This record gives sequence, structure tokens and C-alpha cells, in this order.
Amino acid sequence: MQDYSSFQQADSSDDDSQAWAVPFADMMTLLLTLFILLIVILKESEKFIDKQINLILDATYEQLIQEIDNENVVIERVTKGIQITIRGNLFRSMKADVNPQFVPIISDISKIIKGCELFNLEKTGNYNSLLDYLKKGNLELNLEVRCEGHTDNAKLPPNSKFKSNWELSSARSLEVVRLMSNDSDLPEKYFSYIGYGEYRPLIDVTTIKDLNEKRDARTYNRRVEIYLDAFARPKTRSSKEEFILMQEGKVESYKMEKEDKRPND
Repeated sequence: MQDYSSFQQADSSDDDSQAWAVPFADMMTLLLTLFILLIVILKESEKFIDKQINLILDATYEQLIQEIDNENVVIERVTKGIQITIRGNLFRSMKADVNPQFVPIISDISKIIKGCELFNLEKTGNYNSLLDYLKKGNLELNLEVRCEGHTDNAKLPPNSKFKSNWELSSARSLEVVRLMSNDSDLPEKYFSYIGYGEYRPLIDVTTIKDLNEKRDARTYNRRVEIYLDAFARPKTRSSKEEFILMQEGKVESYKMEKEDKRPND
């Protein structure tokens, strides 16, 4: 039979073997707290940037609706930014050329956009806190003038220059982008274009039986939508080496995040 001292020695040995558990648990708790704080800080950072961008877009929207007054132009504040829709006989039938009567309208819109709040942030001095914040975070504000072309569902003839309404809508939006770029004198980096063909109509003409009514509805579907938007993005890197280091940092962050999400065995 073991005596009392043997039991004491066994208990002491068990205590020693588990002594690491308490500081380890404390360390894990601290790490978890740190990660939660980092996530909260990141979310707050995103909220601040989004709020400032929305303020800029709101101010730009107010300026545009005051300065652009045309029955063929509709301006809306949407989730994608600011939407400027040009409707009517903007293009010649089944062609990408802009009708001459609409060229001055596009020119006026382009010049107003150039002078709006969105493209004059440093001049206004109203958003220095955002610009400083982005600079400290190694970020930059990406400004965008995106042109989206839409056609009606009329089929193109076999001898058409364009094989599909996709190509026609893309060519039309590109033509508008060219005019806007020339008339606004803004750098080309701000502009982009896309064509949706007939697949995003405003009015479903397939349910309309009356030919005159259908023809009128198709004029609404034939349109170009110009979107003004902004978002924060990492700064363009000055060298290949800097870009590779940035990518390696992203890969390491991804690996760490993946390890954190892996279930315990």
C-alpha cells in the first residue's frame, strides 16, 4: 500500500503536467480578442469610406439634376451610383452612330460631369479627411464613368454589320464613351463600356399585341445608361517587386484565415 507521501507526489506531478493549460488558455483568449478588434476596426474603416463616398455621390447627384434639363435624359440616384439614362432616337436604326441631334446633349452632359463634385474632390476641399484616410491606408479612390448599352428585341437583318444585339449594344455604348471622353477632356482611365443587348429591357414587349404600342415601348428599351461611381482600391504598385510582395501578403493572410476556419480534430 502506498503511503501518504506517494499520493502527494502523484498529485504534484499531475498539477505540473497541466500547469501549461492556464497560460495557454489566457494567450488564446487574448489572440481571439485581438482578432475581434481587428475585424471591428476593419468594418469601421469600410463604413467610414462608404459613408464618405455616398456623401460625394449625393452632392454630385444634386448638382446634375440642377444642371441637366432635357426630356430625353433621366437622372436617378441608385445603388450602383448615379444613373444617367439617355432615351429616344439616340442611334440610327441598327447602327452605332449617334444621331446628330443628340451629340450636343452628350457633350453638355460630359462637360457637366467634368465640373461636378466627384471629379473635383481636391479642389473643393470638402473631403480631405477621406483623401488623407485613403493615403494612410495605401488606398486610392477609383472614379468611374461606365456606359451600358441596351437594344430592343428586334432581330438584326442578315446583312447587318453586327452579328447580334450584344455587339450592337456594345458598339453603341463605346460610341457614347468616345464622345464623352473627347468632350469632357477627362482621362480615358475613368471610362468603360458594356453591352447587354436586348436582355435587360425596361418594358416586356413580348406581351404587347398592338404594333404601335409595341413600337413605342421598344424606344424605351433602346437606351444608354451612364453610371457615375467611386470605390476604394489598393494603390497601383510602382514596381513588379512591390506588387509581388503585396500578393504574397494577401496569400499569407488567406492561409491564416483558412487555418482559423479549419474545424478542430
